[in-house]
Parts: sequence; C-alpha cells; structure tokens
Amino acid sequence: MQQIAWVDTETGECGEQRLMHRTEAEQFYRKLKGRPVHVGMEATGHSRWFERLLADLTYELWVGDAAQIRAKQVRKQKNDRRDAQHILKLMREGNFPRIWAPTPENRDLRQLVLHRHRLVGMRTRIMNQLQAVAMNEGIRRKKQLWSAKGRQQLESLSLMPWTARRRQELLELLDQFEPGLIATIDRHAEIVGGSTHPSQLRLVCFRF
Repeated sequence: MQQIAWVDTETGECGEQRLMHRTEAEQFYRKLKGRPVHVGMEATGHSRWFERLLADLTYELWVGDAAQIRAKQVRKQKNDRRDAQHILKLMREGNFPRIWAPTPENRDLRQLVLHRHRLVGMRTRIMNQLQAVAMNEGIRRKKQLWSAKGRQQLESLSLMPWTARRRQELLELLDQFEPGLIATIDRHAEIVGGSTHPSQLRLVCFRF
C-alpha cells in the first residue's frame, strides 16, 4: 500500500491518493510518463520493484532519512496521510533530508557479491563440520584434510551408521561448491564491475 500526497508545481493543483497494490501503483506512475516527476519516500526495505519502476520511467527518486523526517514533524502522531503530507511539505520547502541511494544496477551487482558471501559462508560451515568429524576420530590434518589424500582418509574412516551418513551428505554438499563455483562468481563480478576486484566489491556491498 502507498499513501501519496502530490502537487503539480505548474498549476498548483494538489491531492492525495491511496494505492492498494503494485498493479495500481504502476498504473498511477506510468500515467505521468513524459512529465518531470520527483518522488520522495522514507528509506525502507522491500522497495526494489518500486525503485526499478521509477528508474525505467526516468523519474527522480529522493530517499530520505526516516529518523530526520520524523524529527522535523511538529505533531508526533503518525498516520499514513500525515506522513505523506509531511514529506511533500519538506520537498517543497527544500528541507527534505535526502540520503544517497544506489542505482538499480548497483543494487543488482550487490546481489552477486552477497550471493558469493553467502556461498563462502555455507562452504565454510560444511568444512568445519567435516573437520569436527575427523577430529573426533583422532585425525587433525587442518587444511590438508581437503587434499586428495586427506579426502581419501576422511572417506575411509569407519564410523557409526548415522555419523557415516552425516559425513557422506556433508561431502556431497561440499562437492556442489566445486569445481570453481565461487571462482566463476568472482569472474562475473570482475566483468560487471569493470576493474574492481571482488574483495573491493564486498566492502561496498556491506557498507550501506
């Protein structure tokens, strides 16, 4: 749901409207195509589709610091209509606490980097569990456990049935990350991000 307060700065006409679902919102904004449109909203999550829509329509989106927007309100009672009117008032007065927001392309690149981060974490947790299985059987090989000889030793351990099943399923999960799955994602990140190294991309991804 969106509660909108709008004004036509050329004619002075203003109004309010409540959009109840995504289709209704798309219809409303597409009708304005061809006109210079500025949209202001509080910083919030789960708005990627809306940001992409405005970018496709070449509208200018202003994202505001939610805490600063609330601090500028004289009346502290919150409801959707009052909040929308307040944001419009701040924009017209040039007092809107605008913050930087990434482009849709930048957000999409971050999804690639975030995906890589999650896969590395999953692989690490699987490897730690297999290391624990080996150590419980008196084998402490550290990184050498992932060599061909270490893998063979791990697979040859005589284990109780459920422990053996756990070992086998963990090894199968680990194999899904090989060969070179994460390296392939690194290459995609380098292609999309130009000369930026994936390690630098990770810093950008988790800074905001």
